[in-house]
Amino acid sequence: MELENKNIIITGASSGIGAAAARLFAQEGANVVLGARRQRELTALADEINQGNGGRAVLLSGDVCDPSYALSLVELAEEEFGGLDGAFNNAGIVGEMTPIASMTIENWNSVVAVNLTSGFYAAQAQIPALRKRGGGSIVFTSSFVGFSNGGLPGMSAYAATKAGINGFVQSLATEHAPEGIRINSLLPGGTITPAGGEGNSEVLAFVSGLHPLKRMAEPKEIAQAALFMLSDRAGFMTGAPMVVDGGMSVRLL
Repeated sequence: MELENKNIIITGASSGIGAAAARLFAQEGANVVLGARRQRELTALADEINQGNGGRAVLLSGDVCDPSYALSLVELAEEEFGGLDGAFNNAGIVGEMTPIASMTIENWNSVVAVNLTSGFYAAQAQIPALRKRGGGSIVFTSSFVGFSNGGLPGMSAYAATKAGINGFVQSLATEHAPEGIRINSLLPGGTITPAGGEGNSEVLAFVSGLHPLKRMAEPKEIAQAALFMLSDRAGFMTGAPMVVDGGMSVRLL
């Protein structure tokens, strides 16, 4: 029970990596606060978790681009479970895949808001709550695209925000390490999710072929890495970009 009696916020929890993490964390004993925009999917997931043998789940739908939502998720953890021990800030979007000359400012602003600015709101809300508990752990979902994207075309907004998350995490980690708060980033490769081409055989075949392992990750495989980073087994790990990308960064480097 890697997360027994720990209270964890998960954003982007309605599908993909976030939903897989919610199931896995609860199986490992965590009480989870589920956050995403889609109320129906969150409700179904919470019901599934609460019928199991692990931790409990509560939910709150909302927009991670709203700073009051980040604070509300923390308040829910404190009200329902008595405090906050960790967070998996996983919500994100790819946005338009287009050269910068044809990219709209609306797309740029949207990707920056969801992928980067929401992390600022989350950290501001979560760190004081972790401080009350004497420490804790935060994991932000980045991407291999923000680490070594090899100049993948059409992904400038996405790459910029994911690289930004890595820098953001490193600064936060040094600021809060003396308080026992560990902060790391998780860099997945191509993963079979709605954003990753789930249901589109051509996209899945193309992206799979880019990876040296010649396949994409299952969401649970990425969730397993997040589980380790949030657990006490990663107690000496902070400020680190953990790459779980099927060899993509090796190929691109």
